[in-house]
Amino acid sequence: MAAVARTLAATLAYCCRAAAPSSARRLVRTQATLPPTRDVDGVATLLKDGARCVVMLGAGASVAAGLPDFRTPGTGLYDTLEISGLPYPEAVFELDFFRTNPQPFYELAKALWPTDDSRPTKAHKLVKLLADKNQLIRCYTQNIDSLERAAGVPAEFVVAAHGNFDSATCIATGEKVDAEALRRAIYEGTTDAFNAQNGGLCKADIVFFGEALPDRFWASLREDFDEAELLLVIGTSLEVHPFASLIDLGTMPRVLINRDRVGEHQPDVAFPPSMGKLSGGFDFNETAPVPRDVFLQGDADAIVVDLVERAGWALD
Repeated sequence: MAAVARTLAATLAYCCRAAAPSSARRLVRTQATLPPTRDVDGVATLLKDGARCVVMLGAGASVAAGLPDFRTPGTGLYDTLEISGLPYPEAVFELDFFRTNPQPFYELAKALWPTDDSRPTKAHKLVKLLADKNQLIRCYTQNIDSLERAAGVPAEFVVAAHGNFDSATCIATGEKVDAEALRRAIYEGTTDAFNAQNGGLCKADIVFFGEALPDRFWASLREDFDEAELLLVIGTSLEVHPFASLIDLGTMPRVLINRDRVGEHQPDVAFPPSMGKLSGGFDFNETAPVPRDVFLQGDADAIVVDLVERAGWALD
């Protein structure tokens, strides 16, 4: 796994360098203010003072909406998945496995496909509030539930790093297909007919293992993280790269809102100097050379409510 993580993070470095125009690579990095205290009050002060934010969301941000995360022992999707035909839980998101047996993913899609009953959580509403206050630079989300958009966050501020159910593609032809029609076929058990009508196997535009991340993921990384004065990382295990590697871009204060302390031992990859990579992940220790990292432990929504109240704000 470590070797895979290093390879993916190296790919992130290369793609960011290649994708950014020369003018972007000459941007001057924002000189961020350190939190006055490394706790919820210190983070609230930065927000109240107008800090411009990049937000990274993981599955933990959607748990309060009734959607399971993936990796929590005992309750995460990979521990509780009971779908026949899977050699191991992660196979449901492997492209090669999907080509040979798409039914397990179609079964899972019934549980994961967003419905009108899917409601944004407090974490999503915080992202919307930041956008309303002109303090949101971008929200990078691992989630495939589109709850950021359901919360009213404008599309230009959301980067769905691992795709979502908003669109669908025939993987045999590369042509787009009607996502709503695919959803109906999955629920009605008529996917064989749907696939035959559309030229081959079809799936929602969710990034599987073995697929490239969408171009939009790479498009503005350099500019976003250079501009950021605060990074909020909410509800993620930081185990999937290259998404997890984003925490080491830029020099801003970083806040982890999570049940568990994660992201402290990121792959030490030599990013080009222009990317501002600081190796090693978070450093929550009191003796950290640069005391910019804050760990707020607990359920995402509870921490967000406390944070917003201390900033003197209110969620819808």
